Amino acid sequence: MIKVGDRLPAGMFRVKHADDTVKEMTVDEIFKGKKVVLVGVPGAFTSACHKAHIPQFVTHAGEIKAHGVDAIVVMAVNDHHVMRAWSEALGGTDKLLFVADGDGDYARALGFAIGIPGLGTRVRRFSSVIEDGVVKTLNFEPEGSRAVEATGAAVILTQV
Repeated sequence: MIKVGDRLPAGMFRVKHADDTVKEMTVDEIFKGKKVVLVGVPGAFTSACHKAHIPQFVTHAGEIKAHGVDAIVVMAVNDHHVMRAWSEALGGTDKLLFVADGDGDYARALGFAIGIPGLGTRVRRFSSVIEDGVVKTLNFEPEGSRAVEATGAAVILTQV
């Protein structure tokens, strides 16, 4: 499991664009030489993720970026089609980068893969500040909690 001070492991995400093109993006492309907020959620369109967690980042994107953040990246173990539809549903396409970890490979590389009955392998809910590929802050919700407090935008605003 990665921790504060660790470099992000190599990996790949898929991103679907408005013109229906799909791009594979490496971790280096997203994080190298940049200050990035990385948010992991168990699933697109799931109750807490869709109604409580990611809307905070859409609402506060400008304020977060005003602190020198180059990008806010949302990852989930979903396919790139679902992640694109979710970004559109939340009005976040121009504010956040929604990346797909379709097979959960990156969730496993981070050490954050969890099994959720009925949903399969997912990523544990987290938020972090990454500077040039190095983890500067890392936040998790308490085990078993459905709340979104420790990983929300308000906490990230105190850490950027």
